[in-house]
Parts: sequence; structure tokens; C-alpha cells
Amino acid sequence: MEHMRAMQLDRPGTPLVMRERERPEPGPGEVLVKVSACGVCRTDLHVVDGELPHPKHPIVPGHEIVGRVAAVGAGVKGFALGERVGVPWLGWTCGVCPYCRAGRENLCDRPLFTGYTRDGGYATHAIADERYCFPLPEGIGDAEAAPLLCAGLIGWRCYRFAGEGTALGLYGFGAAAHILAQVAASQGRQVYAFTRQGDTASQDFARRLGVRWAGSAEELPPEPLDAAIIFAPVGALVPAALRAVKKGGRVVCGGIHMSDIPSFPYAILWEEREIVSVANLTRTDANEFLALAPKVGLHITVKLYPLAEANAALDDLRAGRLQGAAVLEPGAA
Repeated sequence: MEHMRAMQLDRPGTPLVMRERERPEPGPGEVLVKVSACGVCRTDLHVVDGELPHPKHPIVPGHEIVGRVAAVGAGVKGFALGERVGVPWLGWTCGVCPYCRAGRENLCDRPLFTGYTRDGGYATHAIADERYCFPLPEGIGDAEAAPLLCAGLIGWRCYRFAGEGTALGLYGFGAAAHILAQVAASQGRQVYAFTRQGDTASQDFARRLGVRWAGSAEELPPEPLDAAIIFAPVGALVPAALRAVKKGGRVVCGGIHMSDIPSFPYAILWEEREIVSVANLTRTDANEFLALAPKVGLHITVKLYPLAEANAALDDLRAGRLQGAAVLEPGAA
């Protein structure tokens, strides 16, 4: 009997605990991935802190998985042993509900999510549906590729929802924004970065990545925005972003969880401003973005942690001590 190690959440609001488990065998249509890197995402915090409903317990978090195929189940044709793959948040869809049939699998009625309702990548091994695994571009290391699987993919979906305008605001300059700012700049957009008040380190980090302006989320940008994307899970940023966008502008809420949005005057929504949310991702999003990423020449900033220090990585993310993304390396000591 072969074993694996995993950082497991037994119940919400408690630290993850290292467990030794029997290594699972892939079922039909599944692959076993030997994990080389797994990004630490804000959604993992929402899972660990009990802010998302109906999780699987116990659960192994982590949905920005990079690894090599270690075994394949019956019927798997898309991946060979040893092939490098990425596994994202959306881990399985039914294929038969009205949303799936309409090509909107991100809204599937019966989805499974990696690291939330099926075990994820805070482990040495993980099982994944081959339909929701993706070949990764060459030239990007494992640790640097991991944040692409959520920060990159969800950021890309938000970016497409934001429209074609030139002036783009990013609220919350973490893992997703630091990737998306580079994509937007490469396409000729003018990027404005909004951070926590007094967070000059993140503002300086944003400027180094080529944004036109960086300041506090309480400030107005030097010119009205065509669109704004909110990555921070702070409802008060919605009216702040509405005040920053021009007539006809759009505010995109990119997180799976957000604190309550406070009441705001109708005047800041009027003149055809819009508020929209982005949910999950589709395989089309993944294929588009993973094809684009190597062409942009992204500089992915990561801080590495061994698997056993997953709680420290989560604490650093919660406290805002990170620039870029935290990434676990299950093979590290």
C-alpha cells in the first residue's frame, strides 16, 4: 500500500494538519497527479475560515496544482505518464444541466471544485478529472505556473468581462492583479492599481510591473476608468469603484466571496454603469489564457513554502504580507 502526505482541514476555523493517507488510485477518466507546486489562493482562506457553504470535510485545500501524471484511469486518452499538467478550481461538471449544454459550464448546477468539494493540491498527490487538466506552456517553471491556474484564469475571465476600454482599475493588488496588470499593459491598456490604505510596498510593487498609477482604494484615480476589477473580498470597494468609473463603465467583482456591499446612492450607478460578478471558469478560459501567457513574458512573483508550512502561507496571505503569490512545494523539506 502506497501512501501520500496531505495538509488536511478537519473543520473550519482550525489549522490544517499534516496527515498520511493511502494514495488513491484514479478512476475512469481520472489521473493521479504527483504535485510539484500548488498555489495558495484567497479562496483557500475562504474554505479554511468557513466562509463558503457546504464544503467537503475533511478536505485537502488547494486548486492551483502543477504536477506530473503518475497514473491514469480507464479511458484516459489526453495525457501520458510523466506529462506536466495544471489542475484548476473547477474540477468536474455534469455536462447535462442547462448551463453545461449552453456552454456555460462555469455555472453548472452540480459542479465539483478542487480543494473545496474534492481534495486538492496541498498534498504530494491529487486525483483530477482529465477533462479539467491542462497542458502547461513550456518556459514557465512549476512554481511560477501554479498561480496561473486560478489567479491567472479567473483574472483572465474578469478581464474579458471588463470590456475593451483603455483605462482599467485593479482593486486589491495580489496574485491575480500582479499577473493581470502585465497582461493588460502588454495589450496597451493603462492600469491603475488600488491597495489598502498605507500599503506603499504593494503600490511600489505595482509600479515596478508597469502600472500607470498606484494609490489607496479610498482615492480616486487621476482620470475616470473605463472599467474596474475588484479582487479584494471587500464589499465597500464596490461603491468606491463605481465612483471611479466613467459613464457606461463596468465594475467586475472577481471573488467567490465578498463582505456585504454597503448601501450607496443611485447617482453613482446611474448613467449606465454596471456591476457584474464572475463565477469560476470554463475550459475555454483556460485554453485561451495558457496559450497567451508565454507570449506576454510574464514575471510571476512567488514566495515558496514547504508543504508543512501551509498554515504560515495562509497566515501571510490573510495578513497582506505577500507580494505576488504564495506557492507550496510538496517535495521541499
